[in-house]
Amino acid sequence: MTYILRFLPEVEEDVFGGYIWYETKSVGLGEEFLRIFYACVNEISHDPLLCPKVYSEFRRRLLRRFPYAIYFKIENNQIIVFGLFHCARDPHTVRTQLRNRDETKSL
Repeated sequence: MTYILRFLPEVEEDVFGGYIWYETKSVGLGEEFLRIFYACVNEISHDPLLCPKVYSEFRRRLLRRFPYAIYFKIENNQIIVFGLFHCARDPHTVRTQLRNRDETKSL
């Protein structure tokens, strides 16, 4: 099945925050973070069902090398990316943010 990939606007802020943090630690590390993020998104778009459900209908894809996870849902023929969160964040906070973003999504 072919999926349409969509990102909530907040995802851009999530990704940019990670990029800035890593780039300030070491020049070029932010670029590596972006490369791995987009590679993982590409893998999700090819076979999203490989990623486990972790909260309601939200699925999670862990990034290689970086302690971040991509959270998304499959709705009809769309993969909707809701967030990119650091894995050390409180799971309750992540669930709350996902729920809030789900309620206010404007696609």
